Amino acid sequence: MKHIIQKGETLNKLAHQYKLRPFDLLLFNPHIYSSNSYLTPGMKLHIPTIQREAEMMNVDYITHTEFSQNDVEKMIPFVKELGVKVDIIGYSVLNQPIYSFKIGTGPKEVFYSGGWHANEWHTSKFLMHYIRELAICHKQGKKWHGYEVKDILSEVTLFVVPLVNPDGVDLVLQGVYRDHPFEKEVLEINKGMRRFEHWSSNIRGVDLNHQWPARWEEEAKGSPQIPWARHYSGSGPLTEPEAQAIHRLTVRHSFSYVLAFHSQGQVIYWGYRGLEPKESEEMVKRLSLVSSYTPVHTAESDGGYKDWFIQETGRAGFTIEVGVGTNPLPPEAFSEIWSNNCLLALEGLIL
Repeated sequence: MKHIIQKGETLNKLAHQYKLRPFDLLLFNPHIYSSNSYLTPGMKLHIPTIQREAEMMNVDYITHTEFSQNDVEKMIPFVKELGVKVDIIGYSVLNQPIYSFKIGTGPKEVFYSGGWHANEWHTSKFLMHYIRELAICHKQGKKWHGYEVKDILSEVTLFVVPLVNPDGVDLVLQGVYRDHPFEKEVLEINKGMRRFEHWSSNIRGVDLNHQWPARWEEEAKGSPQIPWARHYSGSGPLTEPEAQAIHRLTVRHSFSYVLAFHSQGQVIYWGYRGLEPKESEEMVKRLSLVSSYTPVHTAESDGGYKDWFIQETGRAGFTIEVGVGTNPLPPEAFSEIWSNNCLLALEGLIL
């Protein structure tokens, strides 16, 4: 049969969908050069009919596939049925919704975010699966790894934005192609190269975690001065719609503290120029003990979301660097990310 590639689809995702190996798809589609070739929307693939033993296809989907905006949207109906409230807090440059998920009824508000950088889609995957499992335990009244979820969520309301940069993640996973609205601009930024594993900015070449008015000018001076695949701070703070959406959400609420998930490094940054509250050090120790990640006071940089939150509110903020290796981490890295961050995200509710 024939399959027409849609936005967000990759070789690994199609292999799982049709109960094949990625190798099988490569074998029957010689126009796909290699296992890391981009499958662009509109491309036609031949799907072979192969009978496999059930044991051969007993593959863990979660640890063998990438994650992007269309995966977030596929999970929305399921988490809504579990009582999670879903809102659109803004739109990306390419007019993709930026979704916020809310669970719990408590007076203490906490905020988790991920998918800030285009080649860090593991953080979005972690947060979406975390929301799902948290909601299941809440609805069923079950403990999760010893945590009384129902009791916790009667004291806490958790807000999660799992994917701040949907356009950038799509670029890393599918590249640019004919009719892509930013093909010319992206290729100019990338100096004509058509591989984007190194890309962390949004589709306009602005780093969304360099966009924040916390000594933004100092950070911008030492960063690229034109749109770039990473680290360009923009023409000013909060110029990008994705950053503006997070800013509006943060200003609208009184978050007790925030956790921003990035990759990689297996460290937790917890301070900003001595402006963090005293309790931050004890809080990060607790996060470290349940994750094995190393607390680091500061990354010696400015302009980040966590930096701005600490500066503006005087409350605690943490940047969690999940995984270790070179971004984008391979799908198989999710096992380590999940096992080391489940308890961290649960402990994060009760700091």
